[in-house]
Amino acid sequence: MSIKSLAVPTQLLPGFDRNAVAEGVATEDFPHDPGTLVDMDPVIALRQIAYYKDRARDDPRRVMAYRNAADVIEALTEQQREKHGAANSWQSLPRIGPKTARVIAQAWAGQEPDVLVELRESAEDLGGGDIRAALRGDLHVHSNWSDGSAPIEEMMIAARDLGHEYCALTDHSPRLRVANGLSPERLREQLDVIDEIRELVAPMRILTGIEVDILEDGSLDQEDELLERLDIVVASVHSKLAMDEAAMTRRMLKAVANPHTDVLGHCTGRLVTGGRGVRPESKFDAEKVFGLCRDAGTAVEINSRPERRDPPTRLLTLAMEIGCLFSIDTDSHAPGQLEFLGYGAQRALDAGLEPERIVNTWAVEDLLAWARA
Repeated sequence: MSIKSLAVPTQLLPGFDRNAVAEGVATEDFPHDPGTLVDMDPVIALRQIAYYKDRARDDPRRVMAYRNAADVIEALTEQQREKHGAANSWQSLPRIGPKTARVIAQAWAGQEPDVLVELRESAEDLGGGDIRAALRGDLHVHSNWSDGSAPIEEMMIAARDLGHEYCALTDHSPRLRVANGLSPERLREQLDVIDEIRELVAPMRILTGIEVDILEDGSLDQEDELLERLDIVVASVHSKLAMDEAAMTRRMLKAVANPHTDVLGHCTGRLVTGGRGVRPESKFDAEKVFGLCRDAGTAVEINSRPERRDPPTRLLTLAMEIGCLFSIDTDSHAPGQLEFLGYGAQRALDAGLEPERIVNTWAVEDLLAWARA
């Protein structure tokens, strides 16, 4: 998807026919491609601004101001919109500030808001070249069911409009309470919700999944029965990151050996920049861990988040030399972050990684056969 034709959640577009779009059929009222901006609707404008700000790694609180404003305007009746539009009284509404009110007023008048024009024109290519072009999907994505900022439907529509053939929803597991991790009951409920929206995001395929915590003893933080049901299991360490090298090695080896584990997520846990500060790498015997990843067929994640860049280059090179498979993932928590694939793809390109060793360049049936093996 080119930056100049940024997709938006299609259910917000005027004349949107959920069933027709799910079937790929244009209607008289909706003759446009999914994601095309038909009118400068305030809700669409606000969500596009939020998308671009997420993509540009803006302060999440500023992004949420636009997302919240979109929710407020979306909830108004047409009569209420007409009333506020005529009086230009948008700022009298809850959660609407001066900046979002200006965006709404400009969009209501049929103008493209200044801030949207500026964001679109300043958006940069995130890189990745041929490897980015070869990626068919994303295997590590969060929604507001855990610590993401957007509903499942919005995340999946954005992924579809980016051209993904598949996208795995991988919200957190129960032990990670700070991220609102999903209990077994909530995960079962989420699986039902995914089934309800599959047609909406067709032809893209939603893959069921989880980012499951690797507990201190190396076990996985979710019921085996549920892990067995999921398409993709990303296993990551989120706690006690500073434990000693021998203990961390045992912990990671046990997780990689678990038959449910498909992807080893952000293996060092480091943070190199960003609002959460800097965090050093966890210490573990990388040769042993990557050797078992190779033997078990577990992919090593190239986490595309700019604040992670995990694994570090020396460990990425080591995993390549050992013969591992890889998965380039965004670990996205908002729609605009789905474009972070370019960052991870660029790292793989710079390292000389062959595309065929990246599991999310594979067709979905090949990917699922690998995950089930």
